[in-house]
Amino acid sequence: MTTGLQTIIYPVKDLDRAKALFTAALGVEPYADAPYYVGFRTAGQEIGLDPNGHAKGMTGPVPYWHVSDIRTRLAALLEAGAETLQDVTDVGGGKLIASVKDADGNLLGLTQDPVA
Repeated sequence: MTTGLQTIIYPVKDLDRAKALFTAALGVEPYADAPYYVGFRTAGQEIGLDPNGHAKGMTGPVPYWHVSDIRTRLAALLEAGAETLQDVTDVGGGKLIASVKDADGNLLGLTQDPVA
């Protein structure tokens, strides 16, 4: 089951320039500002900037579907023909992410919030 698209991550080459641009575009300061990730929250959305995204195979923005069981959803995507880009990974505090590429080269991410 999914609760929808609530997160989009952009691969960036110059984190400082991208942070300035997204701060201006969104009209909010980042809630997370680290050398490996800058995150914004606005209008119920998470907008993230990943300076390592290109090295991880990101060719453009990646939408992340919020799911209740990431391993089950990932297995279903792989069975449907998707190719793993990033296996299930804990990115801190129990938050899990994974990403795949479909047959057309489109990237799709999954995220699962920490289990309480």
